Amino acid sequence: MDACEVLIVGGGPAGSTCAWKLKRAGVDVAVLDKKPFPRDKICAGWVTPAVMDTLQVDLDEYRGGGRTLQPITGFRTGVIGGNEVETFFRETVSYGIRRREFDTYLLERSGARLVDPQPLKSLEHGANGWLANDALQARMVIGAGGHFCPVARRLGAQLGQAETVVAAQEIEFLMTAEQKRETKAEGEIPELYFCEDLKGYGWVFRKGDYLNVGLGREDNHRLSEHVQAFAQWLKAKGRVPQDMPEKFAGHAYLLYNHAPRPFVAEAAVLVGDAAGLAYPQSGEGIRPAVESAVLAADTLIAAGGQYGAAQLEPYRREMVARFGPRESLSMTDRLPEGLKRFLATRLLGNRWFTRNVVIQNWFLHATQPVLQA
Repeated sequence: MDACEVLIVGGGPAGSTCAWKLKRAGVDVAVLDKKPFPRDKICAGWVTPAVMDTLQVDLDEYRGGGRTLQPITGFRTGVIGGNEVETFFRETVSYGIRRREFDTYLLERSGARLVDPQPLKSLEHGANGWLANDALQARMVIGAGGHFCPVARRLGAQLGQAETVVAAQEIEFLMTAEQKRETKAEGEIPELYFCEDLKGYGWVFRKGDYLNVGLGREDNHRLSEHVQAFAQWLKAKGRVPQDMPEKFAGHAYLLYNHAPRPFVAEAAVLVGDAAGLAYPQSGEGIRPAVESAVLAADTLIAAGGQYGAAQLEPYRREMVARFGPRESLSMTDRLPEGLKRFLATRLLGNRWFTRNVVIQNWFLHATQPVLQA
């Protein structure tokens, strides 16, 4: 029977960050993921300098390994079908990454023991802790397996039932020489285009020779039609190649204010998308995933091997202090449809509002201090 002190289910940014910090503290930690790394991960893929600071990533070393690190110094924003606003900064405000590279880097850097890739099929709790797949014993388990995390399901999450999800479809592809010449998308300036009803937005993001295009909505009714209409609009504007791949891949996640999932249970915590932490306005999940992992690791280290719900409760309190209380409704949920459309066409066309609210607040969270790991 294999055994460890802490088993982390999921090797993405949340799982690998938690493993990295626990391993540095001398904790015997193992990571279980259903797929071998490197693996492709559907994600627009950008991180702010605050994330890199928390992770203590050496940018030169990261870039020097041949990995994509696209500096972002501006944004082009607007409403789908409407006018655009360009916002520029004097400094780099974010970085474009490819999740295939980023996640592999973080997992390898963690130094944690990797269990042979396999799905988590069973997880039982007993007097000695947890038994995973009838083969791996752990005193503590951390659910870091994304929206469909089996640990979250084991702790009572009703996936696809009592949860309001954001559904997204996107593609990321290596452009040919002709496609690179044809597309007007610029790496330094990602493009964000909101739906008129403010229930989602689409994006175009160039990262070197790769192009990422997608759209996500809280209302996933006829999502494919929204995505295809968005793609056709982008082609008509010349923002993307005319022969762009047509097969978009889908994924889902929970916004923080809509997520009913627990942070803490007996000898278990949830981090990242498994806990439903995506920012309500932007849907970004990497920063809250990384920060939740740091806060969870801090709690486990302070618990000194005592993993009862009471000893893990500080993690929940720290999460609420960092991200605020969960609320069933966001600001835009409470607005009449007519007012939403007014806001979309007027405010999103205002340069001051775009810079200070949409970009600085919603997407960059520029006023949120860096969480030190």
